[in-house]
Amino acid sequence: MDVELRHLRALVTIADEGTVTAAAARLHLTQPALSRTLARLEHHVGVTLVDRSSRRLALTPAGRTLYDHGRAILAHVDAALADTAAVSRPLRLGYSCAVLGRSTVPLLRSWRRDHPHVPLELRRRDEGTAGLATGETDAAVVRADPGDPRLRVLPLYTEDRFAALPDNHPLATRPEVTLAELSDETLTLWREDSTSGPALWEDTRRPAAGAAVQDVDEWLNVIAVGDSIGVAAAGTAESHTHPGVRFVRIADARPATVYLAHPTQPTHPSTPDLVTAVKELVSGDAFPAV
Repeated sequence: MDVELRHLRALVTIADEGTVTAAAARLHLTQPALSRTLARLEHHVGVTLVDRSSRRLALTPAGRTLYDHGRAILAHVDAALADTAAVSRPLRLGYSCAVLGRSTVPLLRSWRRDHPHVPLELRRRDEGTAGLATGETDAAVVRADPGDPRLRVLPLYTEDRFAALPDNHPLATRPEVTLAELSDETLTLWREDSTSGPALWEDTRRPAAGAAVQDVDEWLNVIAVGDSIGVAAAGTAESHTHPGVRFVRIADARPATVYLAHPTQPTHPSTPDLVTAVKELVSGDAFPAV
């Protein structure tokens, strides 16, 4: 009889749980079935692996040796299965307000050309990590560093800031505006942790903070009604249009930094390839001002 993974898993689980009863429950087996599996493993290796002389089972020296190897083998198998499953599903790139602006389509096209067997799927998630915190995405384009030690965050480039104004606003036809010209407005945020809030105004005159809405679509609708304005990075202005909203560049606002973030332990084997592809795309003067 060859040793099978189920035999190793039985030994490892019994050792971890300390009793056959607890191990059987964890493995969803009956106690007699698990005891028979352990006995078959001991018969195959020709030595006693578990000391049954006390209520709580203990490994013999031979059992401890096989346990250490068994845990490593099972971990390698589980990792191999996880990687295989990951390869068979799309690589999920998250975003909240925008991906890479006008370079989003070039990224998708180059990825499809260079990695035809790994679909790249864009997923919008309206929270600070764009789905990374919940495991819904494998990498994300964000416009604020999440400050999470579990994530690796790569600065890519900076973007100008734009005022989102109702189309009937007196400043909506201007080529650009200043922060001072917006200081008497009410500012609607599309997220409470937005980096485009009143803190952009570094002097004492700041716009009043309006309500924080749930997503960028709601943000645009609130602005279009005419009671407030918004501030966004260029990527949002490039990616979102609304018939009642005009985007006007803010000449003196500090730029927004665009980041690519992913877990320090990648959740998809093609994550390093995506990092390389994005870095190559944004290198040089690929993002002229809007």
